[in-house]
Amino acid sequence: MKNKFFALLTLAMVAASSCKNLNVNPSDAISTGTITTTTDGLTNALNGAYALLKDHIEFNGTVDNNNMYLRQFYHLSDFASDDIVCGQVTTDPLYYSFSLGHSPSQSNTRYYWYVSYKIITGVNTVIDAIEKSGKTDATTNQLLGECYFLRAFCHFNLVRLFGKPYSVDPNSPGIILRTNLTDEAQKARSTVKEVYDAVIADSEKAATLMTQSRGVQYASQEAAWSLLARVNIYKEDNAKAIEWANKVIGSGKFTLATKANYPSLFANAKTASETIFCVAFTQADDYGKFGSIASMIYSDGNSGWGEEYASSSLRDLMGAHPEDVRWSYIVPSKDGSGTVQKKNGIEMYYISKFSFQDGLPNLSSPIMFRLAEMYLIRAEAEAKTNATAAALDDVDMIRKNRGLEGSLYNKVVPAGKTALDVVLDEKRIEMAFEGHRTYDVFRNKRTLDKTYWGYHITGLKETDIDLPKKPTGYANLTVPYTNPRTIYYIPIDEILSNKKATQNP
Repeated sequence: MKNKFFALLTLAMVAASSCKNLNVNPSDAISTGTITTTTDGLTNALNGAYALLKDHIEFNGTVDNNNMYLRQFYHLSDFASDDIVCGQVTTDPLYYSFSLGHSPSQSNTRYYWYVSYKIITGVNTVIDAIEKSGKTDATTNQLLGECYFLRAFCHFNLVRLFGKPYSVDPNSPGIILRTNLTDEAQKARSTVKEVYDAVIADSEKAATLMTQSRGVQYASQEAAWSLLARVNIYKEDNAKAIEWANKVIGSGKFTLATKANYPSLFANAKTASETIFCVAFTQADDYGKFGSIASMIYSDGNSGWGEEYASSSLRDLMGAHPEDVRWSYIVPSKDGSGTVQKKNGIEMYYISKFSFQDGLPNLSSPIMFRLAEMYLIRAEAEAKTNATAAALDDVDMIRKNRGLEGSLYNKVVPAGKTALDVVLDEKRIEMAFEGHRTYDVFRNKRTLDKTYWGYHITGLKETDIDLPKKPTGYANLTVPYTNPRTIYYIPIDEILSNKKATQNP
């Protein structure tokens, strides 16, 4: 494990960016002095901001292939959940998500904070240029709307990682809102409620501005509606969550993947019928074993590290239905006799949701919003407003497209469960490994149960790992929503350079 250390750094917002594989200026080139008001100039500047979601850029004087916005987001979210099990100790700071051994100086949170605000600063610069230009044609408005969407998207992801859930304490410290270029560097954290209000305002404005389509690799009106549905279900504004989910579902632009094509959904994200917004990668973006999202959770023997696996907890939930096509993304590593192999006593079930675009084991175009989530958001809101039959119908809409036509709920809640239990279980299976699970547990004031063997257990010994029973007597086996480490420390860079920024407890 990497040593935890504190170092004074200036949080510069203009470090170099490669923005590779996009024929645009890097986002560092965005400034009020270099942006033109031509459509091409504005488009290139905005595309540079999109590129930062997938590029490896310089941070703290070096370019580390493990540093990428998406890689860090999925690790900070999913690796803290009960869906993925850690197969061994690793020097990668992703290990802190498994163990809850967080530090203000861990490099993955520091980079994620840095690149998030770099994107925000970039789109703020484009917004400033467009609004000063006075241009209001449909094409310019589309680009302006995409900027507001990206700002909302980044602020929301930050507050999920560094602020308590809205449902737990909306008045607790959130993150630093950066909504214009004139902000003082020394700025206090806004409350969680203030951040949500800003995200909703930006998303609503984005939705009104975006009337054109540049493809699912760019923001759209439907992407803004999807973000609004997600934010409002987190906020527990069930009526609004239903309203926005209905707009996406009712748009007629997306259809659920069927059991026939669901197994290829993620490898073909850019053309899939469910995709609302994805981050488009090309073959030139194939980072291989070093720095890809897939490298830690999948390996064909040579393609990745393959040190993390689908947890027994998730597999137990799915176990009643081997006909479920969602098993196609959980890939057992078997020996010559067909027996699932073990690593340190843990069964090796790889995860392939971020693999096989163009047949390459480490390449995908990760989906940020898709139609199935909208059905599940609506179902959750319905369950919470006692519209049980409607909630179960929405769940069944998913299930009948995943090979479970013979196992539908048909408006009946199973014995011993609530409608909300049914919805959250379905969402856990459907959206597994896509960055949702921890938030769904903690915002619903539930406890994360990680009572299965793996190196997420603090104090685990090598001799313990293969004991044929559930572990007991270890820290962090169950994580209640009140645990302060359900969120991360504000990075040390911000705390040392911004005296108004307070630290999480």
